[in-house]
Amino acid sequence: MNPRYVFHCIFLVIPLFLNAAHDNVPEGGRSAAMANASVALTDFWSLQNNQAGLAFYNRPAGGIYFENRYMVKEMSMKAGGVVMPVKAGVLGLNISYFGYPKYNESKFGLAYARSFGDVLAVGVQLDYLHTSIAENYGKKGIATFEIGVLSKINKHLSIGAHIFNPIQAKLTNYNNERIPAIIRIGAAYSFDENILVTMEAEKDTRMDPVLKCGLEYRIIEQIYVRGGISTNPGLYSFGFGLDFKKVKIDFSSSVHEVLGYSPQISLIYNFK
Repeated sequence: MNPRYVFHCIFLVIPLFLNAAHDNVPEGGRSAAMANASVALTDFWSLQNNQAGLAFYNRPAGGIYFENRYMVKEMSMKAGGVVMPVKAGVLGLNISYFGYPKYNESKFGLAYARSFGDVLAVGVQLDYLHTSIAENYGKKGIATFEIGVLSKINKHLSIGAHIFNPIQAKLTNYNNERIPAIIRIGAAYSFDENILVTMEAEKDTRMDPVLKCGLEYRIIEQIYVRGGISTNPGLYSFGFGLDFKKVKIDFSSSVHEVLGYSPQISLIYNFK
């Protein structure tokens, strides 16, 4: 069989297997351990998961994240970002890279979030998405945006909503291929300072809805354990976090019943 034909088939199938290009998955070991039910959380990785949550992050910080999807190095994700509070809100910069030299997707995002009192926050991010496929299949870059809101109903309950790429930016003219819009809405409820439960629904314009649920339990001040479950496909996840004030490290893994483990790790450094 012609090797070029095989190569062509592989790269037609890979994007479908990955739920197509630029599916904009949440980032951070904490989120991953809780089945990515993170749209209502307010932490550093709100930079990717719901920019509105950044409005309640009051320290300059930097972070990195790594995921090895299904233990296949060609399907790994690397991400990093910085957050900087300013007088009129919070700014953020986020960069991610998925894949390997012969097929990869990159995202560059510039975020801004602002709170309105202690109850409501809004965030927006301008994105540049880049896809590269080897063997003369080409490269493509497009611009889009995402927007989120988050409301702290009371000291226990927060509700968040986020939409990525509402304009469904066109990736190629062939077959009118477009980056999907992804809508997420969810809640986080803290029973006390030690127990947090999150729930979320996600709808990709090409896919069936996904339901997610996560749990976080603080054993002692510096140690957290987490778990989660999601549908479509069925996944469960687990992990733990270490909080040393200036440095936070989160370890996690999700498990697909057929494809196996996807370990993740993230590190955050708070400058103040």
